[in-house]
Amino acid sequence: MDYHLTLDAFRRLGIQDIDERYGQLQQNHTFDALETGQMSEKEFLDAVRDWIPEVYLTDDMIVEAWNAMLIGLQYEVIDLVQAISKKHRIFLLSNTNAFHLPELRIMVPHFPDFEKLFEKTYYSHEIGMRKPDVKIFQHVMQENGLDPSSTLFVDDSPQHVEGALNAGLHAYYHQEKGPRQDFDKLIRDFRSPGLGR
Repeated sequence: MDYHLTLDAFRRLGIQDIDERYGQLQQNHTFDALETGQMSEKEFLDAVRDWIPEVYLTDDMIVEAWNAMLIGLQYEVIDLVQAISKKHRIFLLSNTNAFHLPELRIMVPHFPDFEKLFEKTYYSHEIGMRKPDVKIFQHVMQENGLDPSSTLFVDDSPQHVEGALNAGLHAYYHQEKGPRQDFDKLIRDFRSPGLGR
């Protein structure tokens, strides 16, 4: 994900205050409601149009701007998840929505295979909760009989890592856009013999 691509796309549509409405670290109720399934796709599109009623925005224009952040998956991450899944129980917990998930499944031909690497996938808009709410971590823990004190959560948003820590999990903050050595360290850490002990 590259959140800046979506911010730039919304600015080009004329929504100049988009930074106050949406970002990786925080977002307003419209985006929260979409990502927890409390707002329909139509309601979301209409809400965005209401931000700048003087400009005519089609559904396609809004969806294209909203999906601009989707840049696919790093093959190295897929390889890493595949290796980890052979030794450990692994789950996918993602804040997403009714626009992004279908688009990912189309733009990344191997995405369905990627999902199969996980014991179970949890998407915020399908379960009505989103990170960093402690309840979403508790939900995953309880449903799968996991012990938070021996469970590791990895995310590229610091507030989500904080939410996991508040739920009693171990957590690893991975800067997706950070230096290459950060990604190499992530791979080394996960491939270390002591992982999961």
